[in-house]
Amino acid sequence: MQIHFKNYQQKDRLLDLTRPQIMGILNFTPDSFSDSGKFFSLDKALFQVERMLNEGADIIDIGGESTRPNAATVTLEQELERVVPLVEAVRARFDCLISVDSSKAEVFKQSAMAGADILNDIRALTEPHALDVAAELALPVCLMHMQGNPQNMQQNPVYDDVLEDVADFLNQRIFECMRAGIPKEHIILDPGFGFGKSVQHNFILLKHLKAFVDSGFPVLAGLSRKSMLGAVTGKPVEQRVAASVAGALIAVQHGAKIIRVHDVAETADMLKVWLAVQECE
Repeated sequence: MQIHFKNYQQKDRLLDLTRPQIMGILNFTPDSFSDSGKFFSLDKALFQVERMLNEGADIIDIGGESTRPNAATVTLEQELERVVPLVEAVRARFDCLISVDSSKAEVFKQSAMAGADILNDIRALTEPHALDVAAELALPVCLMHMQGNPQNMQQNPVYDDVLEDVADFLNQRIFECMRAGIPKEHIILDPGFGFGKSVQHNFILLKHLKAFVDSGFPVLAGLSRKSMLGAVTGKPVEQRVAASVAGALIAVQHGAKIIRVHDVAETADMLKVWLAVQECE
């Protein structure tokens, strides 16, 4: 499975999903749940990009809005000031795929002009004008499921059937995207681990991830360092590397094509072992 496209700068790009791809997380915010704003300066952020690429990242996912539970809201101006210069700087220095983790139409547009390749939206292009702008930009889009919003999503998430409810939402967004002119080949799905789900909901989704894979759309899994892992290991966020790699392996075994992670080197080692097994006769 491969996604061919041109970015806003009319450069031919390829997202090769014939093997699982590692998406390295770069939270350019002062209040990230996982790194507490450790990379919230341009020099430090670029150093982290270089490190993740050297460790095996295929995609760099840049976000300027913390979406952890109870996170403060970020204005459009704040997000543009954080994201666009960083996209420009990464594009100038590295020939890698750049994903922008946002929900705002203007952030998508200006980031694409700066050289971004993929639109990664936790709100599945439901914000004003986001769908139309995404269709206009003609870039691959990742549609994620979230119940509620980051300010309230973990207060009391309830589902009749979490698998069915998440699938129904994603199918509806697929329909709206295709109706707006986004080709089927450009759509990626994310069940949204940790976004309006209890611990049990998250592990049900992980156990049955193949149900989303069987839809025919590539699936992104992002459970790196999340509280679902802390709940079963009893470890704080900075000690969840092993659990994150285990979760990533399960996701890959169930067919996930993109793994969104903080710990690139450890995930890359896991994938090398997994691929070696797959290549055996």
